[in-house]
Amino acid sequence: MREVVLSPDALQPGALPLCGNGALLRAVLLVHGLVGVGLLFGAGLLQDWLAAFSAASLQSLPSTLLWLVMVCLFRAPLSRLSPWLQLAGVGGLAGGLSLMMHVLLSRLGLAAEGAGTGLASLLAGAMAGVLVYQLERGRQRARLPVSAAARLADLQTRIRPHFLFNTLNTAITLVQTDPRQAEEVLEDLSDLFRAALGGLDEAKTLEEEIVLSRRYLAIEQLRFGPRLEVRWDLDPAAGTARLPPLALQPLVENAVRHGVEPSDRPGKIDVRTRRRRDRVLISVTNTLPRDNREPRRGHGIGMASVRERLRLMYDLDADFRSGLTEDGRWRVSLSVPAS
Repeated sequence: MREVVLSPDALQPGALPLCGNGALLRAVLLVHGLVGVGLLFGAGLLQDWLAAFSAASLQSLPSTLLWLVMVCLFRAPLSRLSPWLQLAGVGGLAGGLSLMMHVLLSRLGLAAEGAGTGLASLLAGAMAGVLVYQLERGRQRARLPVSAAARLADLQTRIRPHFLFNTLNTAITLVQTDPRQAEEVLEDLSDLFRAALGGLDEAKTLEEEIVLSRRYLAIEQLRFGPRLEVRWDLDPAAGTARLPPLALQPLVENAVRHGVEPSDRPGKIDVRTRRRRDRVLISVTNTLPRDNREPRRGHGIGMASVRERLRLMYDLDADFRSGLTEDGRWRVSLSVPAS
């Protein structure tokens, strides 16, 4: 069975796995966990350990945060280096910043002076930096391999078989009455399959995802006619945000499936995008059938796939929410970093 490997560069902005809220939180917790455990060996009483930990945190916390900031600022040149040079670079930077912070605190009388303590700070910082980098890199790589079977399952959630059959039946019907429209339907279907079968290792822009979703809804519009009403409220400034391939189309498909298909009255779908400073907000809202206030129960694989791929790409920097609005509609909302 052939294995498809997703590129780390495609899943995380920049080649380094240290940029993002999740990486920052894990790095700070790991470094201070190591500091705390190390100080246990020299502390007799709890208050002695707390005092030593507070003093050590004055050096470790600023140097860790500054290290992460500098790594992310220089991630473009660092990402062009080989893995071993990256490791040496981030480790050397962490050690240098730890030594610099130690010297500063010793000048202020907040840390012990001496060549031995300076060397210890340098080595401890470098080792902590290397450990954090290796753990984040290992965490990233552990989540990237995707087998061909998993890829096929993901494809099945993207293009449902009965959607394919309905589309082909629609095209066959149109061949006799409107050949040009039948051709457009097949072109839209071709684009959907090209996207589904295309490279899973390349992130797409929100603008590209919107174009694909428009093609999908154009096909569904032929099926449902006036029963399907779609409103697009798009912010041009949000179009450059990066998303996993086919992240938006499953959301509008979910809106059609749960909001339009089972309803005996026209269903409305609102697709809205906004850029708010360094964030891009995306929402897909649909009406529900009048006889229930919650979407029909389904396998939820498509939605779970979008959520998981967003988390894989952005870690804690992406937000995925769904639920009922105050006016009884169903809304799925995404928030991702603006590119």
